[in-house]
Formats: sequence, structure tokens, C-alpha cells
Amino acid sequence: MSRGNTRGERPGSYRGFELLPVHLYVLAHLKKAGVDYAKMMSKMSGLPLELIEDSINDLLELGLIERDSGSAIKRSRARFKKAFEVHKHHTYYRLSREGELFVRSIDERWLKRYFNALLPNGWKVVNALAESRDVKGVTRIVKIKDDTLEELKILRFVTERGRKTEFFRRLWEFL
Repeated sequence: MSRGNTRGERPGSYRGFELLPVHLYVLAHLKKAGVDYAKMMSKMSGLPLELIEDSINDLLELGLIERDSGSAIKRSRARFKKAFEVHKHHTYYRLSREGELFVRSIDERWLKRYFNALLPNGWKVVNALAESRDVKGVTRIVKIKDDTLEELKILRFVTERGRKTEFFRRLWEFL
């Protein structure tokens, strides 16, 4: 079975599919939560529901996640739930076996290659952003160009005003 980034693949791709940060967020969220639904992932990350749903569909096609069957779910499986048992009113998703293996293979080395492929000097930039309040704090640590700042906005890591987004905070916390 192929795990993660095999030889010849670009960093951040899985079986030739280019993984975006939102894909990583969904995978990391499901690893942390056990099972969850799209609307909750959207609410926690601050991303539009449509973006989360598109990412879920991509990951379903890749076989990294799967729909969770049954009509009720216990808190032992859905770790973000407050009640002991919840009847499902949404479509819940969980990591597939292949998804679990892939997420397990994501380590600091993989993340370093991924973010460096995503942005110029990416690993240093995202580490600096994680430690800073906003982009001004990043520029004190790492020199970034205007196009890198625009890319951070496109990736939804920072707002138009240069502050970290909830999405970036959650992604960094979960990874």
C-alpha cells in the first residue's frame, strides 16, 4: 500500500493530487475528532462550508476519508462532542485506514517540505506566523515579499489586515 509521499512525487501531493492546506486541515481535524461533519469543521476553522465540502469530496475520491455509518455516535468516537451519545443529523466522516496511515506519516520533515513547496521559505514563514500575532511579527523574524503576503491571504492563513486566521491557528494546533 502506498503511504504518503512516494518517490517521484512532489512534496504535498498524494498519488499525484496536490494537497491544499484545507485538505490537511480536514485530515488533521478528523484525526483529532475521530468523526465529525462538514458544518462543524467549517465552524471551527472559520472557512466557508462549501470549501470544506469540496475538500471532503476530494479526500473521499482519494480514499483518505470515508462516510461513517450508523444512526448514533458516542463521545468516545466523536471526541469533540459534549453529550455521551448523539443521534446523527448530518453526514459524519472519519479517516479511512489509508488516511490514518497517511496522517501518521506526516511529521516535521514532511511539513517542512510541504510548506517550502507551497511558499518561498515556507517553513520559516509559517513557523514565524505561528509564533507571531500578525504579519508584522513575521517580517521581524523572516523577510517576506509582497507576493508571499498575498499567497498567505489566498491560503487563508492571514486576513486582509494581516492577522492570523482561525483556520491557520487550528491547522497549526492540529498538525
